[in-house]
Amino acid sequence: MSLEGVATDILFLVERLESLVAAGKKLPLTNNVVLDQSAVLELIDQLRVAVPDEVRQARRITDDSTRIVERAREEGEQVVARAQEQAAQMLEERELVKLAQQRAGELIDQANAEAVEIRRGADEYAAGVLIRLEGECIKALTSIKRGIDMLDERHRGPAPSPSGSQAMEVSEEQAGAPARP
Repeated sequence: MSLEGVATDILFLVERLESLVAAGKKLPLTNNVVLDQSAVLELIDQLRVAVPDEVRQARRITDDSTRIVERAREEGEQVVARAQEQAAQMLEERELVKLAQQRAGELIDQANAEAVEIRRGADEYAAGVLIRLEGECIKALTSIKRGIDMLDERHRGPAPSPSGSQAMEVSEEQAGAPARP
């Protein structure tokens, strides 16, 4: 499965979780909703399975970038070695020796620049993947936290009501107060 496919799967699962929350029954006078616990838990399990795959994909990308940089370094060393051999063969003519040394330096600089560019590109790609993964995880964790908070509030039950006229005053105050998130 490609990294893009895994990211799409995670996004799909997060969107399903979001739609479950949006479709939940709203509790009167609150921002709380009742969710289908088994459906939410199933989505969370699927997210747990999908996230480690994405982390492994990011690790593979980092390992691949290291191999690419190493290969570029080796190729650079081979270029330098070839340039040095050529320089040794041209020692008889001073001008040719100078040109060969200059060319070897250019090849080294070029190989180093290419290695730096390859590593930068690989690092940017890996960082982008990890940033997207972090965002998706934050969204999922936020949704999970909301569900846990809702369940905690449901298990706490209604608070004991004050007696007499105080109950009427409290009810009027609560009616005018905005609902807590």
